Amino acid sequence: MSYLDRINECSSYDPSRYLAFRIGAARVGEVRREFARRLESFTEVFDVGAEGVVMKPELADFDRRSAAMETVLKTLAAEGVVTGWRDECYSVKTAHDAAPLLKMERAGAPLFGVTAFEVHVNGFVDGKDGLELWIARRHRDKPSYPSLLDCVTAGGIPHGAGVRETLIKEMAEEAGIPAKIARRARSVGTLRYRTEQPQGLRNDVIFVFDIELPADFTPENTDGEVEAFTLWPVERVARTVAETQEFMFNTNLVIIDFLIRHGVITPAHADYAAIVKRLRQ
Repeated sequence: MSYLDRINECSSYDPSRYLAFRIGAARVGEVRREFARRLESFTEVFDVGAEGVVMKPELADFDRRSAAMETVLKTLAAEGVVTGWRDECYSVKTAHDAAPLLKMERAGAPLFGVTAFEVHVNGFVDGKDGLELWIARRHRDKPSYPSLLDCVTAGGIPHGAGVRETLIKEMAEEAGIPAKIARRARSVGTLRYRTEQPQGLRNDVIFVFDIELPADFTPENTDGEVEAFTLWPVERVARTVAETQEFMFNTNLVIIDFLIRHGVITPAHADYAAIVKRLRQ
C-alpha cells in the first residue's frame, strides 16, 4: 500500500453507473441508475428519463424544492434506504458561493451525489522532538465510519453556516478548542474528491486548515463523536496513512496534503510527482 493507494480510494468512480441530477438547467449531482428507478415513483417531485433525474419545474423556488426533498428522504428513511439521519441539512448549490437551490438532510446527500462542503483541521504541535499531530478516533457508535482515525476536527458545513463559523463551532464541539485559539487556524486551500461509497456518491469539497496548538493543550471531545485523542509523531502518522486504512478515507487526503506542505513527503520520494498531481486532480 502507498500514498497513491489512499488517493485512488478517493477517486473510485464510474460515470457510466450514474445519471445527472438537475434542478432546471443546473446539474447539481448524480444518482446511481438503479436509484433513479426508485425515484420514478415520486411523480410529483421528479421527472426521470434516460438523460437523468430532474426536479419538477412546478417546484419553482427554494422552499417548495426543500419541502419536496424532505418528503422524499423521509419516505426513503422509513424504507431503510436513507440511514444515519442527522437532523442537519446541507445546501444544494452549483458552487460554494452560489445561492442554494434547496436544502436537504445530510444523510441523503450521497444518494443524490450533491456536493457537500466540509472543514478539516490539522492540529499540530512543533515540539522539541519534532512535528506531532493530534489524532482523533471516531466514536464506535457514530453512524458513519465508526472507530476510524481522523483529524483533530472535521465536519460538514450545514445549510446557512459559513466556513469560519463551522470551523470554530466544530473545533469547540469535537475537540474542546476555545474560540480564541480556534481563530488562529490558517486556511491552506481546498481539496476535492469524488468517490463511490456504500451510501452513494461522495462528491465533496474540503476546506483545509492548519493550527499549531499550545504544547500544554490537550483536546477534549464535548459532543460524543470522538472516543479519544492521541498525539502522534508525524512519522507515525505518515506511516499509518501509507501502510494502512485506519484513517477516514478523505482524511488521508488532508494528511497527505499536510505532509507535502510540511516537507515530510519530499521530491526524494519515488512517487512525489505522481502524489502531488493526483492530489490536485
